[in-house]
Amino acid sequence: MIAIGANLPDRFGLKPLQICTRAVQKIGEIAGMSGLVRSRWYSSAALPDSSQPRYINGVVRVETGLPPPALLEALQEIEQSMGRVRSLPNAPRTLDLDVIDMDGMIRAANDPILPHPRAHLRAFVLLPLRDVAPGWVHPVLCKTVHGLIEELTPQDTLAV
Repeated sequence: MIAIGANLPDRFGLKPLQICTRAVQKIGEIAGMSGLVRSRWYSSAALPDSSQPRYINGVVRVETGLPPPALLEALQEIEQSMGRVRSLPNAPRTLDLDVIDMDGMIRAANDPILPHPRAHLRAFVLLPLRDVAPGWVHPVLCKTVHGLIEELTPQDTLAV
């Protein structure tokens, strides 16, 4: 599963929702990808709380034979092609693509750590993840996506 988010327009004036939609198309074009299913889009406040513009977020479920580092590299190429500039942590961005889970793989090595180390704390990941994988169980915490959502502290995340 891949999380998608954006809260800034790109250099051509595309809005975050348009950027996220285009990112889904580009993810589907990665060699070896199949069975792409996209969640609804959600609008969320920035975490940690700040004066940044709201994010548009979603999740795609895909099947791939790519190893985790190759998938991450392909996603980062999409980010860069769409104007992502990496600056400070939690800075506003034109596009953010994160690998959340790959068939329950547990991977402590960086690039990427699996499952994503903060996914279970974020409504903007869990709500769209539930859309595409309602039976998902966190491979480390052994909790369902529904249970993780129930445990969340209140967060400002709404379906668009």
